[in-house]
Amino acid sequence: MTALTAPARIRGRLALPAAIIVVVGLIVLSLFVGVYDLTSDGVGSGMLWITRIPRTLALVLAGCAMAVSGLVMQLLTQNRFVEPTTTGTTEWAALGLLATVLLVPDAPLVVRMVFASIAAFLGTMVFLAILRRIQLRSSLIVPLIGIMLGAVVSSFTTYLAVSANALQMLGTWFMGSFTAVVRGRYEVLWVVGIVVVLVALFADRLTAASLGKDVATTLGVDYDRVLLLGTALVAVATGVTTVVVGFLPFLGLIVPNLVSMWRGDNLRANLPWVCLGGVAVIVVCDIVGRVIRMPFEVPVSMILGVLGAAVFVGLLLRQRGHDG
Repeated sequence: MTALTAPARIRGRLALPAAIIVVVGLIVLSLFVGVYDLTSDGVGSGMLWITRIPRTLALVLAGCAMAVSGLVMQLLTQNRFVEPTTTGTTEWAALGLLATVLLVPDAPLVVRMVFASIAAFLGTMVFLAILRRIQLRSSLIVPLIGIMLGAVVSSFTTYLAVSANALQMLGTWFMGSFTAVVRGRYEVLWVVGIVVVLVALFADRLTAASLGKDVATTLGVDYDRVLLLGTALVAVATGVTTVVVGFLPFLGLIVPNLVSMWRGDNLRANLPWVCLGGVAVIVVCDIVGRVIRMPFEVPVSMILGVLGAAVFVGLLLRQRGHDG
């Protein structure tokens, strides 16, 4: 038996380093994909540091943040079909961002980030409060409620944008593109790196909270406090990402589900894989968006939406097959 399990153990140990090498390769490839030829003249190195490196770092940070946010949301709601774009969290963040722009037009990026995060936190708490009042909480009811709530908030945000002649600005946020990410604009995204670290530190408590309030209390975990902490971390990651790059739909749904199907539901063990998966998916989508209609770019959100919708339908059919 030992001889049979040894190759499997070796493959298991080599899987993570191999995945890291693949993701690093994608990141390096992203640096050299674009309309501007970095080797064409003496300005190439300047363009590398001004646009390509900041954009690639933004892809890495945003991919990690949104994938981990989806994982945390799925644990807190005990539902595999939720993530910030299916619970209304991103729509609330956009509402907070628009309110900041309308009330304080000259507010710096940090202030907009704070207000978007606060709005995302309040909106997520509203969503969780609604869930507590609903007796029937099947795997499909929970994301359906979140999508409906997000649609209502999005409609109100659109109304405000039309009234203030800011609809074009709102469309930019919903587009979800890394085109405008340059040096001096992406740095606030390092905040979401701190969020990922905090999720890793509190992984055991979040896992205990995913078992329900009674089990978590029995294990000595303050369920309500962990719920607030997890919601706050998701809100900050969503708010910051929305301010800098816009919406990244379904990223938090695709990656955690694929990782859980392969490795189970251990948050601490899955966290590196979720981060790597989030980075890989968003970098590939960004490369495809830059290449498919060069010299023009297709927004990342459009490619993620198509890919995420296909995965979402596949997960629904898989769940239906299990229920049957």
